[in-house]
Amino acid sequence: LKMSWFWFYLPLHLLVVACLCHSIKAPTTSSQKSFKTDLFNFYHSLILADGKETTVHLLKDIPKRYYFVLEEGKALAPFTVTVTPCDVPIEWSILVHKASAICFLPAGDHDTQDVSRSQKASSMVSTIFNYKGNSVETYMGMSSHSALYMLEFLSTERDTHITVYLTTDTTSGHLYPELPMDPRIDVIGIGYTTVTLTWKHSPSVLQHRENIQYCLLVNEKHNYKSLCAAETAIRSSGMKLPPALALSLSPYLLEPQQVMILSNSELSIINRASSGEVRQICIGTKNTYTVPNLRPSIQYYFDIFVVNLLTNASAAYTGTFAKTLDEPEPKVAELKDGKVVQVVLDGKKQKSYSLQYQAKHKRIQFTFQLCHGQVRVHIAKNGKTVASENISGLRYFSLKGKLLDMYLVQVKSTEETNSSVKVQVSPHFHKPLFPLLPESLKIKSFSKLRTCNSVTIAWLGTQEESKYCVYKKKIEEDQLWNELQNADRCSGPEARHKSEKVLCKYFYDINLQRAVTTETIKGLDAGTLYLFDVYLFGPSGIPVRYHSKVVKTRKKC
Repeated sequence: LKMSWFWFYLPLHLLVVACLCHSIKAPTTSSQKSFKTDLFNFYHSLILADGKETTVHLLKDIPKRYYFVLEEGKALAPFTVTVTPCDVPIEWSILVHKASAICFLPAGDHDTQDVSRSQKASSMVSTIFNYKGNSVETYMGMSSHSALYMLEFLSTERDTHITVYLTTDTTSGHLYPELPMDPRIDVIGIGYTTVTLTWKHSPSVLQHRENIQYCLLVNEKHNYKSLCAAETAIRSSGMKLPPALALSLSPYLLEPQQVMILSNSELSIINRASSGEVRQICIGTKNTYTVPNLRPSIQYYFDIFVVNLLTNASAAYTGTFAKTLDEPEPKVAELKDGKVVQVVLDGKKQKSYSLQYQAKHKRIQFTFQLCHGQVRVHIAKNGKTVASENISGLRYFSLKGKLLDMYLVQVKSTEETNSSVKVQVSPHFHKPLFPLLPESLKIKSFSKLRTCNSVTIAWLGTQEESKYCVYKKKIEEDQLWNELQNADRCSGPEARHKSEKVLCKYFYDINLQRAVTTETIKGLDAGTLYLFDVYLFGPSGIPVRYHSKVVKTRKKC
């Protein structure tokens, strides 16, 4: 068999391994044919780069081979191979060929002893390591220039990809950050919406703090053994990675404390996939963290990765899981016809409140007046939702049903701060608790009518004669935001200082187009900021507060 074509496939530094003669026929015994097949398999694999992480794509049931040797002139030297499966379990092996100088002798020029040597050399291919699974696995061994190593990878489940890292340089540090002797994650606190985790520091963090950080992966499905595996799972769930993250999760792109969520279209706060939410939180170098914004009664899986910011290589701690506490059943209070109930919610401790009402009439009306904060109202009749929306100002819900229908009203705070709302239910024909409202509760001011000591304001009225009271208050510019945010929109004039009262007046107009009134407030200070409020009183005497208006008098006139 002519072997001249074979020289093309041999790197120069491997020519010392097999002394193949250019124009001489090879032996034809079965053992020598097997040896030639081994050589063919070795040299038709790919060269594995030293000191670089290589991504390998595997097709189902088709093995893929890589090989490496030491640089010429090196004696015994240590080497490590790290393989990271990025999806399904794989099989991989390391084989070594220890025949250092093998020559095919010319036909007719070899004796029995030569054939025996060739057979012995052929049998010196051995497997030194074998693994099957989806964990990150590292092999450490000793190599020499007289040995040729082959790595063989096989996926039997489906097409997949892995990363492989080979290094023969053990003096220049590690590509992968080191894990502590005990790589477990401890759960030290569980709440309704939080879980607190702690873990032992990586030696790499203590040595190279500026180049290393911890990243936490949270999901509702299972633990991941590498960032590579997490990325693959996110892709397979149908989520689209942002362009900057198309090749890897790239935690080094994040600022400390920043939350990166992979959503169906772009970076967002939380992603809700079919398998639950997935989020990655990079937290710098601290080794205790409280995961916020979880949901009650849900089991979450937590994985900590220590990441080298310079190389993007990572090592995984042993993942853990925890179930958040069950949310306590909300208190249920009874609503009675015509009675006003004020619900106060603590945005942190108690975020919801339930009210129950059994209908004594076919038509009923729920009234909600938002006093402070932000709330969402959910109304169910006999277990079926009939209304659900965020409340702003005053809101009526007129509902039709049957006698003895059971209504459940749930009021939920939508923010961390305290919220409050007034709730009333009454028969539809009942005398309304609140006055008839105009189309808008805004107060308008006229800039051209402003002077150094007066301003002119206007507001809309209704077709029903009602009482309107105007109040004013001096305010500093740095107090303006707090004053508007913390105002109790349910409180009436009784909560105001007497000196703040300007006037009270009655008016109405059958023609809504003309149901508007103006008032000029005099005796003000020049160049001063004032807060104006108008209160509308209905037949029941319960006031409705217009939206506050801030006006500044002129400095010079």
